[in-house]
Amino acid sequence: MATASVAFKSREDHRKKIELEEARKAGLAPAELDEDGKEINPHIPQYMSSAPWYLNSEKPSLKHQRNWKSDPNYTKSWYDRGAKIYQAEKYRKGACQNCGAMTHTAKACMDRPRKIGANYTNKNIAPDEKIESFELDYDGKRDRWNGYDPSTYHRVIEQYEAKEDARKKYLKEQQIKKLEEKNNNQEGDDAATSDGEEEDDDDLRVDEAKVDESRQMDFAKVEKRVRTTGGGSTGTVRNLRIREDTAKYLLNLDINSAHYDPKTRSMREDPLPDADPSDKFYLGDNQYRNSGQALEFKQMNIHSWEAFDKGQDMHMQAAPSQAELLYKNFKVAKDKLKTQTKDTIMEKYGNASTEDEIPMELLLGQSERQVEYDRAGRIIKGQEVILPKSKYEEDILANNHTSVWGSWWKDHQWGYRCCQQTIRNSYCTGSAGIEAAEASLDLMKTNIARKEACEESPKKVEEKRMAAWGTDVPEDLELNEEALANALKKEDERKREEKDERKRKFNVKYTNDVTPEEMEAYRMKRVHHEDPMKDFL
Repeated sequence: MATASVAFKSREDHRKKIELEEARKAGLAPAELDEDGKEINPHIPQYMSSAPWYLNSEKPSLKHQRNWKSDPNYTKSWYDRGAKIYQAEKYRKGACQNCGAMTHTAKACMDRPRKIGANYTNKNIAPDEKIESFELDYDGKRDRWNGYDPSTYHRVIEQYEAKEDARKKYLKEQQIKKLEEKNNNQEGDDAATSDGEEEDDDDLRVDEAKVDESRQMDFAKVEKRVRTTGGGSTGTVRNLRIREDTAKYLLNLDINSAHYDPKTRSMREDPLPDADPSDKFYLGDNQYRNSGQALEFKQMNIHSWEAFDKGQDMHMQAAPSQAELLYKNFKVAKDKLKTQTKDTIMEKYGNASTEDEIPMELLLGQSERQVEYDRAGRIIKGQEVILPKSKYEEDILANNHTSVWGSWWKDHQWGYRCCQQTIRNSYCTGSAGIEAAEASLDLMKTNIARKEACEESPKKVEEKRMAAWGTDVPEDLELNEEALANALKKEDERKREEKDERKRKFNVKYTNDVTPEEMEAYRMKRVHHEDPMKDFL
């Protein structure tokens, strides 16, 4: 199954191979083994199990899927820190002039500069360092923990344990000291002693709480990643919700109560609207969104959107500090503009609150005018009802009219009530115009009735046959058959000349003497456009 170069196989061999693969997949036949004796999974696709032709693999194997190009020279080892090779007894030529080691020069020496170098004293020759040279692979170059010794972390643990022991020891000493002071002051005031005892006990409890805070609050600890360049360390964030608090979706189990969205964990309405507000600790998400700093944050968002639409280069999410600063400047400028407008109005019209006291008559609203009201509070006598004025012109009488346009309506037309005219901007004729209009209307109705009475049915118009010269064709008209045949021939020749421009003559001769036969021939040869057989004539 995992062979690369396959020789030619017959149809029978191919069928047997397929049956063997099916049996291996079904578990009826043992799996194929590679060069190392390991089983090859029969469910591996052929394009993965078959080796390339250029590898010339004779036996089934999956080596071509492994990293067979890895360089054996790469290593993941690290430098052996602090290892020494050989320590000479006297200075050697080419060694460091400061310490006497052969592995570095005086410029790269890390020892303390000696007053007299080792090349002069031949004493305290430093041992040679172990120099290693190896090439790291891709992972080794990027492994920041490469060369780290985990055993060195015990020092950090021991340091923290020592601090913890010292803190406990100090707390014990303070407790013993307070107990001794308590025993020495038993002869004092009982009340003062009892108060002091309670305070001391509270202090001790607070100290113990500080010591065991991490152990007592483990249930509410949430690990949150700190934003750092390399991934960073983790910080502990306390969960403010206590486990004993009832979840907001369990406050009201009624189906018709406030809706809870499990995806966003939001409940906008109040789950207990009828409960006492002093007993409720949750009023719905809308209550928190429309109060406190949430409302100010919303206004800041709206300001940033409006400023962006007006061409200001600002964005609440991209640059929140800039948006907040611009919003503060906007509020300051707005308050300044309001104050300036207020000062301008007060300077122009004055400020009544700063002037002398208002008379008591105006404050109490007393006057000598008597007004009577009915039981419903409507004014009966003493004060006329003032109609509100419109912004449009009213009660304007023009052209000697005593009423306004639109005060009269008749037959779907507006007019003047004084003269009953329906023409706008006409001159008023008064009652005389009304009488004249009524008289003319009566006369028109009388004429229409008389005309309808005298009207008779129209006579039928007889069709007349016109002669050639425009008169009626007499009934006793007789046509000469021979002359009619000659006229038909002349009409055909005339039409042929009209169709063929080469036969048309330059001089046109015409005469007014048209015989009845020629007129009849013209009528017979004339094209009738409404005739369906006109194209076949």
